Amino acid sequence: MSSLHFVVIFFNILHLVTPYLESDGWLNIELHHALDRHNPDKFTFRGNVSIPSLNIGIANVLQEPLNSEDREKLKDLAEHNQFYRLKSYVTFSDATKIDYLTSTKACALANAQLADLLWVSIDTSGSVLAITQTVSGSGNCQDLQVSSEDLENFNTHVIVKQMELAPVPDTTSFIQKLEREREARERGEVKDNRGFFAKYWMYIVPIGLLVLISGATSPDGGQGGGR
Repeated sequence: MSSLHFVVIFFNILHLVTPYLESDGWLNIELHHALDRHNPDKFTFRGNVSIPSLNIGIANVLQEPLNSEDREKLKDLAEHNQFYRLKSYVTFSDATKIDYLTSTKACALANAQLADLLWVSIDTSGSVLAITQTVSGSGNCQDLQVSSEDLENFNTHVIVKQMELAPVPDTTSFIQKLEREREARERGEVKDNRGFFAKYWMYIVPIGLLVLISGATSPDGGQGGGR
């Protein structure tokens, strides 16, 4: 089993135990890519991804095969150690539209023979935070050993990943607790049960250091026993 398939299976299982969104929705993603090394801002249609339910996370992917001209352009990008750029135009269920840009090394995509992962990161409300592309192929362009025939069909897996927000620390309660402890100490209600050294170490340590230093620099301490 390849690492790409292992990642897909793992996140599909993880998606089953992920908390459901506050309200389910759908997404449509239109993919465009830039293949021309001499015209990097020219994006052409690659395919379409539809996700009927963000809670379920299963995507329908339809992509067009690359014609001979586009295959040569992609191979040219890889041979010149350029980046393959992918633009995703997202349409939400409320008709809102937004686009995202991601890139990967063209030689890595070519070495993977167009097998890639499309990560759709969403928040708890179903809004898309990012769309990124990853590939499992080697990014070493010197190892490029693929023919144009190997660069015809994309094999894309889509993973919908819900980003969980970290819990916000309750700083107000913590500050109030510190304030109550301070007031209790001032009233003498809190007894300090620490040991002698734990209470007064900040005084004992400097005195000890002074004794050691004075002993080391004493003239008597530097004389030997013989003549």
